[in-house]
Amino acid sequence: MPETNQIQKDVTIIGAGITGLTLAYYLKKKNVNVAVVENADKIGGVIHTLKKNGFTFETGPNTGVLSNPELAELFEELDLVELETANEDSKKRWIMKNNKFRAIPSGLIGGIRTPLFTFKDKIRILGEPWRKTGTDPNESLASLVRRRMGKSFLDYAVDPFISGIYAGDPEKIIPKYALPKLYNLEQEYGSFIKGAIKKKKEPKTERDLKATKEVFSAKDGLEHLVKALGVSISEENIYLNCSNDKIESLERGFKTTFSQNNETFEIISQKVITTIPSFELPNLLPFISSDKLEPITALEYAKVVQLVLGYNNWKGIKLDAFGGLIPKLENKKILGILFPSSIFENRAPKDGALLSVFMGGMRHPEVIDLKDEQILDIAVEEVKNTLKETQDPDLHHVFRYMHAIPQYTITSPERLSAIETIEQKYPGLILAGNIRDGIGMADRVKQASEISKNIIV
Repeated sequence: MPETNQIQKDVTIIGAGITGLTLAYYLKKKNVNVAVVENADKIGGVIHTLKKNGFTFETGPNTGVLSNPELAELFEELDLVELETANEDSKKRWIMKNNKFRAIPSGLIGGIRTPLFTFKDKIRILGEPWRKTGTDPNESLASLVRRRMGKSFLDYAVDPFISGIYAGDPEKIIPKYALPKLYNLEQEYGSFIKGAIKKKKEPKTERDLKATKEVFSAKDGLEHLVKALGVSISEENIYLNCSNDKIESLERGFKTTFSQNNETFEIISQKVITTIPSFELPNLLPFISSDKLEPITALEYAKVVQLVLGYNNWKGIKLDAFGGLIPKLENKKILGILFPSSIFENRAPKDGALLSVFMGGMRHPEVIDLKDEQILDIAVEEVKNTLKETQDPDLHHVFRYMHAIPQYTITSPERLSAIETIEQKYPGLILAGNIRDGIGMADRVKQASEISKNIIV
């Protein structure tokens, strides 16, 4: 029987995605002895940057938003990665209506002139500051927007936005959990518009100003952020290619057992922090009964297909925008098209273009089962119809994610309550990751920062 390798650590982190890596980085800064356990053969989770034939593209998230100072400060601290913010063109966003992409209006005059919304709803939007405040904390995003802004604003602004961010359904997304800043504007100020104006006028500290709301990546791809975190944590603290990982609750602390390269390891630590998807928790935490975990494992995920298309010599319309989103009413099989080569430098050859076409989501979950050739045909046809590019792409890659984005729906209160109950029953066990506190990279970094501040060993 092979010998078991026993290791003593202060904290064990399960999962080497952006949450786990950032958390390990913050803890190591505090001189906490940390181990990161990961099933895959690389760190970073779905974040991976590929370079091929003059194109640089992401297999997972393409961009993030500098929506909090923690993220900006992380880039400031890491020596081996350089923050890259989006080009000026990418401030423009397109929405499809009647099979044609149109710019989202950016001011009062643009809002009045835009064909995206009906005249009735334009008048309704002007009256938004005087509407009654909602009282249902579990009101859907669709209901909230219809009530305050009108149906056409829901159909041609919010619906495509939610498809782009969550790959979700606004009829099911609950703003209190998925979009808390929006929810709080109504609850605290009685109005989206009044709240936004007052928030803008509030004095900002120097640290607050780091949250520029700019779209960002890392120079030469997001994988460089992951690599910089890995170097800071150091290789000996990260265990890759792990299998059969299990956690056992001890009288004092926890024992994490896993296999790696035909060896068995046991890590004894005061605290364990999980950052993995909800559906992986039952196997990891066998000492917690299934009925206690059920509200967490019931979390629904959107299935997403990303198709990367590269063109060496783009002949279609000028791609001077972030990308184009497609409302459900347009009855298309794709959710939207991102233009990475218009957002960041050196993502395509000089006269070329790089596109990321997104499909599936809660709108079309069946797309994930299509063959690569079928997915390519659908995407290329849409590019030819809407972006007027008659050539076939010179490069294409299909990436499938069965559990791409968690959906913060009506089950959220029960999930969050179950997490709190488990953490109270087993002090030192923390259930983190995007099962709570937001899905974006900025959300993940902020969560890691907050958890690390509360870790005392």
